[in-house]
This record gives sequence, structure tokens and C-alpha cells, in this order.
Amino acid sequence: MKRIVTYLLLLCLALPSAADNVKQLQKQQKQLQKQIANTNKMLEQTKKNEKASANKLELINTNIQNKKKLINSLGSEIRALDSEMASLTEERNTLQGELENLKADYARLVRETHFAQMQQSPLVFLFSAETFQQAVQRIRYMQEFAHYRQRQVAQIEAVQTDIDIKNEQLQNNRDDKQVALKSRQREQEDLARDERKQKQMLSELQKKEKDLRAQLTNQQKKADALNKRIENMIKQQVKDQAKTKMTKEQQLLAGGFEQNKGRLPWPVEQGTITRHFGKQQHPIYQDVVTENKGIYIQTVAGAGVRSIYDGEVTSCFMAGNTYAVIIQHGNYRSVYLGLSKLSIKQGDKVTAKQKIGTAYTDAEQDNKTEIQLSIYQDKTLLDPEKWITK
Repeated sequence: MKRIVTYLLLLCLALPSAADNVKQLQKQQKQLQKQIANTNKMLEQTKKNEKASANKLELINTNIQNKKKLINSLGSEIRALDSEMASLTEERNTLQGELENLKADYARLVRETHFAQMQQSPLVFLFSAETFQQAVQRIRYMQEFAHYRQRQVAQIEAVQTDIDIKNEQLQNNRDDKQVALKSRQREQEDLARDERKQKQMLSELQKKEKDLRAQLTNQQKKADALNKRIENMIKQQVKDQAKTKMTKEQQLLAGGFEQNKGRLPWPVEQGTITRHFGKQQHPIYQDVVTENKGIYIQTVAGAGVRSIYDGEVTSCFMAGNTYAVIIQHGNYRSVYLGLSKLSIKQGDKVTAKQKIGTAYTDAEQDNKTEIQLSIYQDKTLLDPEKWITK
């Protein structure tokens, strides 16, 4: 009996972690499905122009990556559910064995009690006591015996309830597994369609290599010039800041910004990262490597751009057709590029998630709505993906 109790306790301790793992995977899947839906919405906005474009390819590539992650997550959920069902089945079988033993013991007790009553009634047993003390002891014995039978009945009912609970959990897990299997199959079919689109679009774009390379070179020159301008501005701001000691408010902002690493909000409510920080291979040309000073986030047309933390706007300026904004958070700074309208001005104090402007939609670039986010610690560039929430 002790071994069974210990075994059941161990199983009970193991099961919550498996259940938590399934919940975590399902949460991850919802996030990936939301990202895929956002990317599909952006692709819908490009369908007015049916021609292949680098922007469409970028979005399709992002969708493919997210769908692969989603399929892997669904596979992990199916394996976790299988493991949990195996544990539940084992636990149920152990309980079933215990129930059979309890029922057998109870049946034996009932038979023995019935036989004893045939031999001698309880009243005869009680009144045949030789002394008053013996009669009291026999009353206590009869009460204890009655309580023992009641406890056995309660124990049988409790074990039966536990078995019913395990059966219900098993059925729920079987249902969840069926849902996960169907979702995985659907996502695999969608992934195959996207990979066919990707291959076709890549083939079309490679035929326009000369024009696209020229366009890429021009865009890179503009981006390099803008990033250099921002770097110089930040260097000057850091230099000016070094002349005076940071105020208590600035120290608190820097500390809070640092403590929230990995938890800062996105600069847009809905978005997909299409280009990552640092050196990245071009999606079309294998021999072309670009160096990004931040991350590029595509969003839906008309999306608001917001500050990722409390701070002070130190710069607002035009860069081509769009605006750029620098916000200081103590000795940290966040930079936002690609805004069409501003809701703030230089010198304004802003709070986390406060709208600072509207993302620019480029009609000449397949209705692409994209912003760039960069983060600096003093003059050092940081990877924004490590700072914003996953």
C-alpha cells in the first residue's frame, strides 16, 4: 500500500509539468498564428500589384519561417500529449488495481460479517459480556468495526472518483491531440503552397537581376547615409551628456530600461520582423550581405508607431519622404525610422506605448509599411530583438 501511495504521489508531481508544457506550447502556437495572420494581412495589401517583388518574397519567407516553427511546436505538443496520456493511463491502471483490491477486501469483510451474524447476533454478542467493562469494550469494538466499513466504502468511492477524473483527462488529451494533428496537417499543406510560391517568385525576380541590384545599391546608399547621420547625432548627444552628471530621473530611466530587457513592448501593436540586426544574407542574391543597424518591422497600413519605454524626445527630423525620431532613456536611446506623421515634437516627455507617429506606407514599394527600430547604449549599437518582448 505504501509503495502504491508513493508511486501515485510521484506521478502527480510529474503530470503538472507535462500539462504546463502543453499549455506553454499552445500559447506559443497562438502567438505564431497571430504573426502569420499579420503577415497574410500585409500580403493582402500588396495584391493590387500582382507582379513579383522583393517585398512579397520577404513576407513569404517570414511566413515560411513562422509556419515551420508552428509545425515544430505542434509536433512537440503531440509528443507531450502522448507522454501525458501514457502517464495518465499508468496512473489510472494503478488506481484500478487498488480499487479491485479494496472491493475484494470489502466483499470478504461483508461475507465474514454475515457469517458471524448467522452464528451470533450483535445483541447476543453484547449481552453475553461477563463484566460491564467487557461490554463497554465490545460496544467500542462494534463502533470501530462500523467506522472501518464506512472508511472502506469512502475509500472505494474516492478511488473511483480519481479513476473517473483520469478518464476525463485522457479523453480531453485525446481531443487535444486530434486538434493538434489536424492543425499540423493543415499547416504542412499551407507551408507546401508557400514554398511553391517562394520558388516561383524567386525565379521571376532573378530574371530582373540587373534592375533589382541597381535598386538595392541605391537603397543601401540611402540607408547608410541616414544611419551615419543618426550615429553622428547620437555621438554628439552622448558627448554633450558627458559634460554634466546624469540626473536622478535619467538614472532611474536607464535602470528601468535595463531591467526590462527582453520585456519592452514592440514599437507597433501588430508587426512581423522581416530583417534582423547585423549582417544578413539577401533573400534573393546569395552573394549579397547587408549590415542592418536595427531590425525592420513590417506592419499594416495606418499603424501607429509607439515609444518602447518612458523617455524624452531628443530629435525629430525628415529623412527623405519619412520622419526619424530619437528618444533618450537615460544613457540608452531608441531610434524609429519610417514615420509618415508625428504625434510628438523635440523636448516632449513620452511614456511606454505612447504613440509618437504613424508608419509610412510606400506605394512605389508594393504598399510596404515598414519601420526600423535601433537601440543604442551610449554610442554602442544593440540588437533590438534581445530587448523587445518575444
